[in-house]
Amino acid sequence: MTHNLVCPQTASRVSSVLNRDTRQFGKKHLFDQREETCWTSDQGPSQWVLLEFPQRVRLSCLQLQFQGGFCSRRGRLHGAQGSEPLAGIADFYPEDGNSLQTFPVPPAEVDRLRLTLEDASDLFGRVVVYHLRVLGEKLA
Repeated sequence: MTHNLVCPQTASRVSSVLNRDTRQFGKKHLFDQREETCWTSDQGPSQWVLLEFPQRVRLSCLQLQFQGGFCSRRGRLHGAQGSEPLAGIADFYPEDGNSLQTFPVPPAEVDRLRLTLEDASDLFGRVVVYHLRVLGEKLA
């Protein structure tokens, strides 16, 4: 059964936060399921989110909701098990818009996942993400 793999025990890090204002724009807003909050990156050529799951998971798809005008035009997923180096899983190409977008992912088994967001539609390279969901199965 497929469900959101990000849970309270999932550790997360992000490349940057706008003006270092984690209270208003921090990573916690990626997963809080609230329509009025978001993670807003600072400027730069690419931004990333790193997730460390409390157990091994099998990926099936990724869901992202950007703010139009602050989208990534290309995304890359890398994953690993244990202390292995991150390896490429999939590339995907979001549309510049406000709707929730779903991207199928090859069924990789990982406990670490890095989402890299490149080629932002914003002139300064900022990205605004309202929702991030990693769907799949938890493995025993």
